[in-house]
Amino acid sequence: MVRAVLPEDSTRDISELIDVLISLFFESLPRRDQRNWARVYLNGLVRTTGKKTIRNIAGTGASSVEQSLQQFISKSPWDWTPVRRSLAQHLERTAQRPLAWVVQPMVIEKAGDRSVGVGRQFVPQLGRTANCQQASGIWLASSEASFPVEWTLTLPAPWTSELLRRRAGIPDTARSLTPAQDAVHAVQRMAATWQLQRRPVVMEVSNGDLPQTIEAFALQDIPFVLKVDGSLPVSFGGTGRHKPGPYTAPARELIDSLRSQRRVVEWTRHGRTEGAVTLLTSAAILATPGEERPAPAPPTPLLLMGAWTETSLLPSEFWITNIGDRPLAQLFLLAKLTDRVALDFTETCEPVGIRDFEGRSFRGWHHHATLASVAHAARLLGTGGRTPDPVPRSAPARYPGPGPARPPAVLPPRPLIPGQSARRAYIR
Repeated sequence: MVRAVLPEDSTRDISELIDVLISLFFESLPRRDQRNWARVYLNGLVRTTGKKTIRNIAGTGASSVEQSLQQFISKSPWDWTPVRRSLAQHLERTAQRPLAWVVQPMVIEKAGDRSVGVGRQFVPQLGRTANCQQASGIWLASSEASFPVEWTLTLPAPWTSELLRRRAGIPDTARSLTPAQDAVHAVQRMAATWQLQRRPVVMEVSNGDLPQTIEAFALQDIPFVLKVDGSLPVSFGGTGRHKPGPYTAPARELIDSLRSQRRVVEWTRHGRTEGAVTLLTSAAILATPGEERPAPAPPTPLLLMGAWTETSLLPSEFWITNIGDRPLAQLFLLAKLTDRVALDFTETCEPVGIRDFEGRSFRGWHHHATLASVAHAARLLGTGGRTPDPVPRSAPARYPGPGPARPPAVLPPRPLIPGQSARRAYIR
């Protein structure tokens, strides 16, 4: 479960918990009235029913409260970064067994064109073009619970023009990048300046963003588990004497060619009680498209992991990682923390209004996202957390899909060695 040093009694009134959170995370706000309005806003996020707009939080007829909250959220120049950093540092100390930083995309569909960052754009998560804002949350995640601690708001190119920058108060340093690039830069800042323990980053990355993502994380020695598409071309083999190659093939084909080396893993899905069965295998790869680097920098040693679900005849999920010292089952557990985050996003973060900000300023959006993150933490800490999910285990049980039965043991992988043959799997 999630353990908080804040309340001894997990059933204590949420307002008392918020008071403690204010003293912990909002010390950087210079004025007492700012901290008081933060308290009002947080209580509104966790208590107000329906959409968490400033008007609804203020209540009917409370025009002075609404004006003060509007000033605090959209115009007051307080810096949200120290608040988020304090939240992350506290959760790292108090949340049980944090395992990874998980990047979770967030899409906020809009009707108009005035909200900061809004625009008509193709959204992979929706599979269509939408008029929306695109954002990403960086979550500190364990198998029991997850918490958003940092946010990025993606700016379509028109929002970097002088006119729209001035209208929305967008800083000159903000650039138009893809959501993945924004998230990678946020993780790099966190790793460099937030004084947090270095943890694996788990995220989904498109083929186009993958080379830059790998390069950025490698520069700071940040471990990662990146979900990729099965169509991704990967290079493998051909490194030793008398070995032909290297070869290039789609990730799906390479993993499927290693189906004889699969291992059965039984595990429990986040938020469910019934067990699941997955087949896993892996292969060392040499490079992904666009990853070539000028000598003498060595390529990043990479491992491609693939999974078959209970009903799939072909591998259906794929990840690339630079972590070479963990069993395959543990890497799979890390990859599936995205399910933990998706569950907590739906059950806790959305109910406290993470999508509900209706203001038009860049500053206001980030202020609201920061307070929604603290409200999310208050909800989970106040309820004492969740029952731990069982650790995935390898199993000798029969697998209902194709392929021969395999021995039950999943042994630790050998460290990744640049140039190792992809045909030598890291489970045996």
